[in-house]
Amino acid sequence: MKSEWVFDQQHYQALNNSREQVLRALIEEQRVPLELQSAIDIGCGLGHFSHFLTSLGLRVVGVDAREENVLEARRRYPGIEFQVLDAEQASSARLGKFDFVLCFGLLYHLENPFRTIRNIADLASKLALVEGMVYPSPEPIMALLDEDSLQDQGLNYVAFYPSEACLAKMLVRSGFSGCYLPNPMPNHPAFQPQANSFRLRSMLAASRSPLSSKVLDAVPEPSQDRTPWAMVPLYGFRGLAGRLQSILGRFLHRG
Repeated sequence: MKSEWVFDQQHYQALNNSREQVLRALIEEQRVPLELQSAIDIGCGLGHFSHFLTSLGLRVVGVDAREENVLEARRRYPGIEFQVLDAEQASSARLGKFDFVLCFGLLYHLENPFRTIRNIADLASKLALVEGMVYPSPEPIMALLDEDSLQDQGLNYVAFYPSEACLAKMLVRSGFSGCYLPNPMPNHPAFQPQANSFRLRSMLAASRSPLSSKVLDAVPEPSQDRTPWAMVPLYGFRGLAGRLQSILGRFLHRG
């Protein structure tokens, strides 16, 4: 057993507290109307949110690709079922259907986030909630980025980071009828617009049928008004010209 887990550090606790506020509000609002009884926590880590969902009255299964995480989750929460499973391999044929699917802090660590979104749609019979870091762009795109060799990074330390618009488009194209942003977003600096007008992290809900909600705002499927070849690259040139072009690109994106 490790003496210290990265997921127990203070910055994770602050992030989790802000996520819990939105998650609690959503489950408390939709549990009766949607008859939510079962949930799966994909990328469960040490089981924090599996335990939180259980405390809200749901029957929960947690899955994570790292065996050491699953073993620790079982030790901490022996009353919850945890399995070692890569999210890119998760399916209803293997796990069954769940009323609610939770996927926090995982998608941007994956090499195939769209495949995982499709898996989430396959598993979710009613509602899903996804969260993670998002690439700073108004376009529905992903960027392939290297990650550090740390415990809380992807298995292969290279991953596709989707933009918020990309997450919304993938959810809709995977079969969900509605996509929503929490209102308000989690009370944490990473979920607030940064100097470049984009959030570092985002959270989106998706449903099988239209929702009536006081804690969610509907998001239409993003569309692309311009082809990529007509856009100003984020970093087209080095040096001063590159910086000027980057500033111009951000200005155009806001329009």
